[in-house]
Amino acid sequence: MIELQYSLIIEATEEPDYFGFYSPDFQGFSGIGHSIEDCLYKAKWGMTEHISLLKEQGLPVPTPNPNPKIIIQNEQELVVA
Repeated sequence: MIELQYSLIIEATEEPDYFGFYSPDFQGFSGIGHSIEDCLYKAKWGMTEHISLLKEQGLPVPTPNPNPKIIIQNEQELVVA
């Protein structure tokens, strides 16, 4: 069972022990980890902390995704237009 309230995208980089992650459901939430498992752990606890901070500041909290997905992919290159 996925223990996240929001979907998560984990991106592998050219470095074998460096991954970035973000949530398409939770604007502004992102982080880095040294493995896929590290990213999942950091995302789970980071989302919980981020939600608490938003509530403390009286800011809106995105509605949890009833069917969150975890996508693992290669890092996407940024295109500057």
